[in-house]
Amino acid sequence: MNATFTINNSSARRLFLHLQGLADDPRPRMRRDELFLLIERMGFVQLDSIITVERAHHLTLFSRNQTYRRRDLDDLLAKDRRLFEHWTHDSSIIPIQWFPHWTHRFRRMTERVTDKSWFIERIGDNAHAVIARVHDHIRDNGPTMSRDIGGDDKRAGPWWGWGPTKAALEYLWWAGELSVVRRENFQKVYDLTERVIPDHHRCNLPSYEEHVEWACSTALNRLGVATSGELAAYWASVSPADAKAWVEANTHRLQQVTVDCSDNSKPRMSIAWNHVEDLLANAPEPPARLRFLSPFDPVLRDRNRALRLFNFDYRFEAFVPAPKRRYGYYVLPLLEGERIAGRACMKFHRDRGELAINNLWWEPKVRLSKGRTAALASELERFRRFLGADHVTLPANRPDLEI
Repeated sequence: MNATFTINNSSARRLFLHLQGLADDPRPRMRRDELFLLIERMGFVQLDSIITVERAHHLTLFSRNQTYRRRDLDDLLAKDRRLFEHWTHDSSIIPIQWFPHWTHRFRRMTERVTDKSWFIERIGDNAHAVIARVHDHIRDNGPTMSRDIGGDDKRAGPWWGWGPTKAALEYLWWAGELSVVRRENFQKVYDLTERVIPDHHRCNLPSYEEHVEWACSTALNRLGVATSGELAAYWASVSPADAKAWVEANTHRLQQVTVDCSDNSKPRMSIAWNHVEDLLANAPEPPARLRFLSPFDPVLRDRNRALRLFNFDYRFEAFVPAPKRRYGYYVLPLLEGERIAGRACMKFHRDRGELAINNLWWEPKVRLSKGRTAALASELERFRRFLGADHVTLPANRPDLEI
């Protein structure tokens, strides 16, 4: 397949932002149905437990619509059952109609985990008995948290301090036998999958070939242009070899294009739909306002892709030792129109109602004009209201940020 034409970097960025819901007007009221359609359009929303500012999934959705309400997401998951929680490349919230495609992942995940030393250490020597006990408890008692079962979890905790009970719960979740009903203080509440996922989403399971078609085509619908490796990585559910074979088998639907890169690297050979020119023509200019993005926003998840498209080198540094951090523990990128204009290290001190901006860096060639200062002030005020902070503080050593 020979490249048919070159897509300039700005066009590729605009298309990606449009497909990911970041080119829409963020002001109109978004109700629960519109929120579901937004998540469906994005594909998934990654979850994260860190609450230095706010949970990452709430930040991701607020950046797309300033009327986003947290309870709508909770209701879509726990009441309406229009979403379910499981893994993509990480724990995520996903439209429930795609649940059948996760059956292939369930098998893979359980096969991979059972011989891992970290899992064996946590579940102990009696794995089958522990798993059966936990399964029977939930069957008999209904929705359950790890602490409800008790027994042997002296090491139990929210993360890798798991004891046998927590390890068994996660194993059964990975295997698809349990599903997450809801979260309480971000801790999972589990129940039998047959009592959580409607029957019609657990039947008529796709073949692996159908799954590959779904994974690659839906990924391309959300990326606009991509390499076969990027298609495989979007859901992290098929191998790069599977994605490459899918591309080769679908030359009648696809075309190869060259995408200019903004980081001065050589143009990237990519795949696009045959109608990509129409998609590019219909991709609107994103709003010019400044918006804080979640560190786990889909436009940033693939660090190399973000560097090529936005010339933005981003690394989430919360797990980097403090002396080695370049920017800070919790840093949010700043989107301005179709480019990422800066980043801010911040923390919400809930005990005193203070949203503290510890520092802010503008990208090269971005200058703090009066208009940009006003845009920053507006975004900080929107952000303050969303978080429920009483006030915003700026770093004392940055007079240029006075707003």
